[in-house]
Amino acid sequence: MTQNQVLMTGGSPTGAHIAVDNPATGAVVGEVSEASAEEVAQAVERARRAQKGWAELDTRARAEFFARGRRWLLAHRQEIADLIVEENGKAEEDAIVEIVYCASAFAHWAKQARGLLATTRIRSLSPFVLGRSMSTRRVPRGVVGVIGPWNNPLLNSFGDAIPALAAGNAVVLKPSEQTPLTALLMERMARECGWPEDVFQVVTGAGATGSALVDTVDFVMFTGSTRTGRLVAARAGERLIPCSLELGGKDALVVLADASLERAVSVTIQGALSNGGQMCTSVERVYVEEPVYDAYIALLRERFQQVTSGRPTGLGSVDVGAVTFPPQLAVIKDHVGDAVSKGARVLVGGQASEGPGRFFAPTLLVDVDHSMKCMRDETFGPTLPVMRVADAEEALRLVNDSKYGLQASIIGSDMKRARRLAERFEAGCVTINDAQTNYMALGLPMGGWKESGLGVRHGAEGFLKYTRLQAISANRFPMRRDMHMIPYEPSAYRFILRLVDVMYGAGVRGLRGRAK
Repeated sequence: MTQNQVLMTGGSPTGAHIAVDNPATGAVVGEVSEASAEEVAQAVERARRAQKGWAELDTRARAEFFARGRRWLLAHRQEIADLIVEENGKAEEDAIVEIVYCASAFAHWAKQARGLLATTRIRSLSPFVLGRSMSTRRVPRGVVGVIGPWNNPLLNSFGDAIPALAAGNAVVLKPSEQTPLTALLMERMARECGWPEDVFQVVTGAGATGSALVDTVDFVMFTGSTRTGRLVAARAGERLIPCSLELGGKDALVVLADASLERAVSVTIQGALSNGGQMCTSVERVYVEEPVYDAYIALLRERFQQVTSGRPTGLGSVDVGAVTFPPQLAVIKDHVGDAVSKGARVLVGGQASEGPGRFFAPTLLVDVDHSMKCMRDETFGPTLPVMRVADAEEALRLVNDSKYGLQASIIGSDMKRARRLAERFEAGCVTINDAQTNYMALGLPMGGWKESGLGVRHGAEGFLKYTRLQAISANRFPMRRDMHMIPYEPSAYRFILRLVDVMYGAGVRGLRGRAK
């Protein structure tokens, strides 16, 4: 898309519009309308009407629409990647990851939906339900509202719409006002692939638009800050609708003394600097056991100095792109400044870059401790503080000394030791000898503990949250009257008590023992 092209979602009664800039250049690359509460309500109502027909389709029929979407994604991958880079400022390689994720999500949820939505037979030992057939079924919630973040305009926005659609819901997506253009491109995809009208819609705008969406849908999937997540949860609670929240993180990485340092450094840099460190799953603090600390730091410093940063101009042009969200640059500066003022040393980087666009140099900090913001608060940028620890026990204590609990990572050769340590981390997901790769495993649930969120995405749990559970009990051989019914008969209840004793109490053996 050229800088002169403008993407619109339709006129707003107030005439309010939002300009979208390229974080790497500062140039305006598009403009979207700010949807009013009335427009949001109208979109949700259209989605509600469309959802009924969509839910009635067999899962195989919905899978065919997904197959069209997947083929469209791959056929337009360069256009999509260019747009993500333009509105987000990230390296093209990071944009490609988003496309790969969504293509695999189309395939994964199309395949899994049939089994996950299948009727489940239930067995019970209760004497009161003998002869009944019991089952559960899953039905879509209706209209799912997805509120996406600015750091991954495809992966964390449209990516969450895919399982919701696979479950038979209609979706109304409200992307971040910083990066709305990619979502609108997905709306075009749905049209060009012949998806049923209004099953997937996009409404653009800022906080008021998101609030209006929460006020009208049947389920909310929100990805963003913990502060805003609290507001979403509170409003959803008032309406008695469920929500799933992926919020902030301060993900830790522990390097054990038996780790391969080459692997440790590679994982560290990838985990800390991919997407410019602007990921809820970014490695934001590292703890290294004393015996390997000096060697690890020496190699890490050397590799950090090789990382390139700047305006992306294609594959291989830069490793770290721009800071997407303008206020985030101030947060990064504040965290680095706070650390230095309290005794930390900057080994690499440490400053914002001059010139057009928003950039902060990849930054390596040492001599840090938990009195510093960079070790306690979410930074969300290309910075990495590293702390020396005496042993794994100290590392464990420091990892858990956080209000967040999204992810953590361990690098070590002794897998049994690493697994035992992982099980003691207060985090929803722990990777061993990896960082962030679990996100591409769509069958593996991912969810935060503590202030990192509620619910999960991915896995069966991440799919079934988009459904309601209905239980059905059927009396296949109804009699004129069951023995437990009114008017009560003492002989019937004496029989029930004997039956319960056999089933749950001392049983036949106990009765025989007392007889002796």
